[in-house]
Amino acid sequence: MIIPPPPETRQVRKPAWLKVRFPSHVHYFTVASLLESRGLHTICRSAKCPNIADCWSRKTATFLILGEVCTRACAFCAVKKGAPPPLSPDEPEKVAEAAAALGLTYVVVTSVTRDDLPDGGAGQFVRTLQALRKQIAGVRIEVLVPDFGGNREALRDVLAAAPDILNHNLETVEALYPRIGRPRDHYRRSLDVLRRAKDLGARTKSGLMIGLGESEADVLRTFEDLRRAACDALTIGQYLQPTRSHAPLARYYSPDEFENLRQEALARGFSGVESGPLVRSSFQAHRLYDTVIGLQKDRPCDT
Repeated sequence: MIIPPPPETRQVRKPAWLKVRFPSHVHYFTVASLLESRGLHTICRSAKCPNIADCWSRKTATFLILGEVCTRACAFCAVKKGAPPPLSPDEPEKVAEAAAALGLTYVVVTSVTRDDLPDGGAGQFVRTLQALRKQIAGVRIEVLVPDFGGNREALRDVLAAAPDILNHNLETVEALYPRIGRPRDHYRRSLDVLRRAKDLGARTKSGLMIGLGESEADVLRTFEDLRRAACDALTIGQYLQPTRSHAPLARYYSPDEFENLRQEALARGFSGVESGPLVRSSFQAHRLYDTVIGLQKDRPCDT
């Protein structure tokens, strides 16, 4: 059961647990300079992630491929929207070089949605996976993919490149899809992405943001939908409205509520769950991966 929120969560002002430190560590500026010099993008900056100072100070970042302009206009997302430019053919190699320069052994790669491309950008994911493995021996790679417009061959192509984790976010509960600017049937499409990835032998992961107006029953039903799709791992974080033009925030959840939701999710069979106000899709991704592989045997993608 979701416990009643404490009084401070009912205020418009952000509660204390959502306060983050200002970027000041030298490693933050090292990462920023490295990315800028290679013309690379990150979801950290494009989506205004509150963890950017912490992650970049630890010399890690989540790479954003297929450019920085998304062809969809989801009401919760701060990423640029519009007509994107052509793909950069050297983007995969630049990502790999940057990851190697940062000393990463676990790399998270995500993308904007590219409905303008026949394969939705799947080929660029494959090339990025290949470039990373060529550049960094023994690297573990998590891909956070879009739904590829329901293109099953595109998903199969990405899985054939054998990512260590296939992540695809549901984002919110089914009832709120219209509120975030997505057709309601896209909820089932996203579940199908996760289900098919699992059928092809992948470890799977998804993410939810809460605070958009969902009910307790909505959240628990979503957990059950994900488990029916055999999703292995889950992240749960607080929705933060990027600007006044984005979907409005309904409420803040307390840390105790996030812990309660973590326990509810674990009780439904997820191998690993990260849940907290500042948790995002790639939050402590390597730790969640270690949790998942510790509870199940490795198995190759049957592609």
